[in-house]
Amino acid sequence: MLNPISVFDRAALEEFRKEQRIDPMVVRRLRIDLFKHFLPDEKVLTRFPAAKNVSFHALELHRRSDSTVDGATKLLLKTANGLLIESVILRVASGRTALCVSSQAGCAAACDFCATGRMGLARNLTAAEILDQLLIAGQLLALENRKVRNIVFMGMGEPFHNEVNLHQALDDLLAPDLFNHASRRILVSTVGIPDAMVRCVERFPEVNLALSLHSVQQEVREQLIPLARRYPLKLLRETVKELNAKSTAPVMIEYLMLAGRNDSAADAQDLIEWLSELRVHVNLIPFNPIEESPHLQGSDRATREAFASRLKSAGITTTLRYSLGQDIGAACGQLVRHEHRRAVR
Repeated sequence: MLNPISVFDRAALEEFRKEQRIDPMVVRRLRIDLFKHFLPDEKVLTRFPAAKNVSFHALELHRRSDSTVDGATKLLLKTANGLLIESVILRVASGRTALCVSSQAGCAAACDFCATGRMGLARNLTAAEILDQLLIAGQLLALENRKVRNIVFMGMGEPFHNEVNLHQALDDLLAPDLFNHASRRILVSTVGIPDAMVRCVERFPEVNLALSLHSVQQEVREQLIPLARRYPLKLLRETVKELNAKSTAPVMIEYLMLAGRNDSAADAQDLIEWLSELRVHVNLIPFNPIEESPHLQGSDRATREAFASRLKSAGITTTLRYSLGQDIGAACGQLVRHEHRRAVR
């Protein structure tokens, strides 16, 4: 028997439909059941005549961890060749639900503050593996009468190091006959790959982009993000200006608050000057400590609030973020690393 056709492979599924003379409405109902209503597999199977020939998932749910403190759920997912990746469901107090998805198994960016970066890169995820994170999470949330509202590419991996599959996934997320997800409710976060950022906004002008900035001192940023050596701050600022010219959406600036590294009054003033005349929204993020970087400590709440106040006084739209799921290892890659260690032991 031939391998089942992936439900995410539109061309192959259409060819199969024609060969088997299946009514187009049957395939349409299949997609509505899965991608819009997120019905359980068992129920969908009973309504599709050739179910044994179609594969619904590119991933397997290996384990889930639910926070006992807040509304976070971490999903540990396994690829067909046994790699583990993570997705995180975030149920915020407003009632909205976000999903943090991974674009790679591991990451080659090697950022000092990120557990995933210390893992190295195993491989890029396929578009189907990216999309299946939403399908699996959506099916779990449907049991709670919830639905994913916001999708953020802030999980494992640098999305623009997997640009082809990222674009394919975005196409399918936005496609009316598939997920039909609102573009304004999708955010792609990057450590700063200028050309890829521009290509993304040209192809998906309403999808939000976030730049992990964390410092406007070149030396400090290089210590935190090794790729900063290749893409200096001057180039990134010109890129943000270009993005502003091509899209009406502000660029999200992610700024991780680190004690003694980037959180002083002088750091705030430098950031204000760097952001001048740019259309941005700054997110100040608390640091989740990771054992791989004991030399990094998060700024205390008073420091974060003072920093935010300086930015707001300068007219910069600023949000003080808070972390969910700290009790289940909120830093990306932590569950995967612990699972591998347990397997080795």
